[in-house]
Amino acid sequence: MNDKKIRVLIAKPGLDGHDRGAKVVARALRDAGMEVIYTGLRQTPHMIAEAALQEDVDVVGISILSGAHMTLVPKVIELLKANGQTDVKVFVGGIVPNADIPLLLESGVNHVYGPGASTEEIIHDIRTSMTV
Repeated sequence: MNDKKIRVLIAKPGLDGHDRGAKVVARALRDAGMEVIYTGLRQTPHMIAEAALQEDVDVVGISILSGAHMTLVPKVIELLKANGQTDVKVFVGGIVPNADIPLLLESGVNHVYGPGASTEEIIHDIRTSMTV
C-alpha cells in the first residue's frame, strides 16, 4: 500500500469572492488525511497552474460560482498540460449548468459537483481517481 498522502490544491479562480464551500471541502479533505493547499480568492489560471506545479499536487480542485467555468477551467487544464502535469486530476465544484458538464468532462475535468454535493463523495472520487 502506498503511504504517500494525496496532495490537493483548492483554487478559486476569477472574481468570485465566495469561498465558504471551498473552505468546507478543503477542511474535509484535510480531515480525510490529504495534504491541502488553498490558494485563496481571485486566482488566475496561470497562478493556479503555477501553484500546482510548485506544490507538486496530485489533484486540483476548482471552486467556481461566477459562471466563468467554460473559460477558466479549460485554461487551467491547458496550462497544467503545458507544465507537463498531465497526470494531475481536476475536479470542479460550484454553479455549473447541466449542459456544460459534458463539455468540462471532455476538456479533461474528472468530476463536476454542484451545490449540496457531499464531502464524502468528493473524498471517495479523489481517492478512486488516484488508483486509476
